[in-house]
Amino acid sequence: MAKGSYRVGVFGASSLLGKELADELKESPMAALDVVLLDEEDATGQVIAAGDEATFIQRIEPVVLEGMEFVFFAGDAASTAKHWKSTRQVGASVVDLTYALEREQDVVVRAPWVSEALEDENGLELNLKTAGVVAAHPAAVMLALVLARLKDLGVQGCAATVLEPASEHGREAMDELHQQTVRLLSFQSLPREQYDAQIAFNLLPSVGSEAKVKFQATEERIRAHYGLLSQGRLPELALQLIQAPVFHGYAVSLMVKLAKEATVEAVETALGQSHIDVVAEDSDPPSNVSAAGQEAILVRVRAEDAGSGKARRFWLWLAADNLKLAARNAIACAGELGRLRPQGKVQ
Repeated sequence: MAKGSYRVGVFGASSLLGKELADELKESPMAALDVVLLDEEDATGQVIAAGDEATFIQRIEPVVLEGMEFVFFAGDAASTAKHWKSTRQVGASVVDLTYALEREQDVVVRAPWVSEALEDENGLELNLKTAGVVAAHPAAVMLALVLARLKDLGVQGCAATVLEPASEHGREAMDELHQQTVRLLSFQSLPREQYDAQIAFNLLPSVGSEAKVKFQATEERIRAHYGLLSQGRLPELALQLIQAPVFHGYAVSLMVKLAKEATVEAVETALGQSHIDVVAEDSDPPSNVSAAGQEAILVRVRAEDAGSGKARRFWLWLAADNLKLAARNAIACAGELGRLRPQGKVQ
């Protein structure tokens, strides 16, 4: 395929997620395509690197959208709500990473890796009437994929504590965490515009009532997306979201209870397939630092009580690069949509 014969837009290209998505597109099956970086007017004209190329950000307008096959929305929810219908009018398929379209008609929440693990070959609710796809929340993808891989071992129950990084809420949240860290060490007052709470050197199950970060909504979204991805075939999830004083990367403590006893090796074997890397007990444990830049979800398995060599309860420690996971899932969603397009060229 000649470069430029097939056009893809990334709206919100100046955001952390938009930049990650642009980079991932250059390493994906869409690498040969013409990727156009888009954003609101105040970001236009900026030059950012997409893979090894420097690219200008353009304003979203009809002349730029013409001929687009896909548009990824990776900025903020308000911008997605403002512009997504104009992309549909030019015939482009929409992949939403901002969650603005969760309740729109003919828009579905997707994570193709989870569907593959559940052997849903046709794609849940995905058809020619699909107006767009919301790429599922990365923490929900982590949990659903791991539990889908364990389904043949008979998971009876599960509970997860998810540690949330600042980068999940954009550059402003990361900047506030950085400023709080510096000011605490110099005994200065703390900025609280994003979190309305002290996040630096702290762990919190909620943030302040005046926070711009929608922490409770994030917890509810992870739970809801997990439920949608599970298709009623995975166990109900007990979930606690914790705001962690880290800049990047999810970490998750997941407890699973099996119907019958199993060995650690059996659990590791079930998990150790595509998109998951099992980390051995004698290696350094997964962390948000070691997961940075990694394509796979890192998992370590520990039996709660394996005196006999087998157990029913297992603790899984998960880590993943939240931006890379979100971007790769969105690209996989576009691949699904491409197979539905009458003239789709992405296989």
